[in-house]
Amino acid sequence: MNAQTENLQLEGAAGAIEARRDLPGGAPRGIAVVAHPHPLFGGTMDNKVVQTLARAFVQCGWGVVRFNFRGVGGSAGVHDAGQGELDDLLAVVRQVAPQGPLALAGFSFGAFVTSHALAALWPQRELRHAVLVGTAASRFQVAPVPPEAHLRTLVVHGEQDDTVPLADVLDWARPQTLPVTVIPGGGHFFHGQLSLLKNLVVRHLQSAD
Repeated sequence: MNAQTENLQLEGAAGAIEARRDLPGGAPRGIAVVAHPHPLFGGTMDNKVVQTLARAFVQCGWGVVRFNFRGVGGSAGVHDAGQGELDDLLAVVRQVAPQGPLALAGFSFGAFVTSHALAALWPQRELRHAVLVGTAASRFQVAPVPPEAHLRTLVVHGEQDDTVPLADVLDWARPQTLPVTVIPGGGHFFHGQLSLLKNLVVRHLQSAD
């Protein structure tokens, strides 16, 4: 993705986890772990939305680790409908960010998995940021965001998302009084609007610091 991208091989419960680490120009402010969309529908760590999220974090001085869930690319194992993928994400966090400032981000299925990682990690350590994009609330049981994490969490959704209807995300967010940032005319993959998505994430990262 940039001149300072490293290939990593990490270890998870299912075996090897293929990952890449993108670094900013100076010392990173912390590590952000970004999760990709559904493995059975072509989702990988090289997805354009995932890379857009990574670029936003790098621009704001964060190191970023993107990784392939089990059964994708060079990662061992087979798809596990979310539970095994949560184990993968938590294994990545343990290895690349065992301490220090941490952020989590995910797109679509990756946002669903990230929501459960946020719920699991929040009682244990401070998470500086969470970014959930195209959250797959119509297809999976997305975890609620801990109330104390609301101000550190950005939820973005496309108005015209035909994969995950906006109404389903609002139904998930409403009981929590969790704001959702809607991109007018945006679809699930934000075609033609990735720069806007990146700018929204950068603005959130800068304002929440």
